[in-house]
Amino acid sequence: MKKIAIDAMGGDKAPKAIVEGVNKAIQAFSDIEIQLYGDQEKIKNYLTPSERVTIIHTDEKINSDDEPAKAIRRKKNASMVLAARAVKEGEADAVLSAGNTGALLAAGLFVVGRIKGVDRPGLLSTLPTIDKVGFDMLDLGANAENTAAHLHQYAVLGSFYAKNVRGIANPRVGLLNNGTETTKGDPIRKETYALLDADSSLNFVGNIEARDLMNGVADVVVTDGFTGNAVLKSIEGTALSIMKQLKTSIKGGGFKAKMGALLMKSSLKDMKHSLDYSDAGGAVLFGLKAPVVKSHGSSGETSIFYTIKQIRSMLETDVVGQLIEEFSKENSNND
Repeated sequence: MKKIAIDAMGGDKAPKAIVEGVNKAIQAFSDIEIQLYGDQEKIKNYLTPSERVTIIHTDEKINSDDEPAKAIRRKKNASMVLAARAVKEGEADAVLSAGNTGALLAAGLFVVGRIKGVDRPGLLSTLPTIDKVGFDMLDLGANAENTAAHLHQYAVLGSFYAKNVRGIANPRVGLLNNGTETTKGDPIRKETYALLDADSSLNFVGNIEARDLMNGVADVVVTDGFTGNAVLKSIEGTALSIMKQLKTSIKGGGFKAKMGALLMKSSLKDMKHSLDYSDAGGAVLFGLKAPVVKSHGSSGETSIFYTIKQIRSMLETDVVGQLIEEFSKENSNND
């Protein structure tokens, strides 16, 4: 049985969206157990009773404006901290929260702990592509600054995730840059290119540009945390703006526009799905001793359901256990 600890009080729509997502997951998957950390009475309002769901009550929670490291140290009984501690103590196999991103990163690093040999765990998420296959990108904001060695390690981590969780046999790795030519980029990008090109274990396809990301030019995209976070928010914002503009045009376009939209209903649904990241799961802080997954702060029940499904896949394939073994071999070879 796969045990998942969930911060029920994190996120804009907590605990309603969190609990309703759990209800769907418990119905869909018979091999998971959920531990919900948070206000018991509020959780009960939305929970469908199940023998596989346990509520661990706490009045304390980490707010979106709390300073991450201080919150983890001072709010020891916060729902997020208790969920992370359950993983550290072996009472759960993974932790999920839609709450304060910085605090979850701190809880992951200081409570769950990083894998020996991983210098800086990266925040990884699967983002949509036009062909609906998607691509894994990291770092998406766990680290504001990175070295070329960190980016090389992200390529290794991303490839490992793409192979073991998404089932891509030989993932194509691309380095996000300001041009596709080998001479492009700042010193870090140039140094990273050389490291990736020299690593025969990676299927490195070279530099890629941000405008090509959704065309499926790579299965794994590597960048520093500052750039990755900016690109992620640009993709999210563009997708929302396109859908909003389409709706406005249809509503204000008169009878012909509405008839056209009716005839194109199926195509528009496909377009919406291709731009939607809610069924891709959450962002994984990859490189820790257990799955620590951040769902979007505005996640609804569908997004929470798919994030639980993603965690289930990670536990089923034992991707973290395999990663630990892989890095143990590397450390032994380097000794």
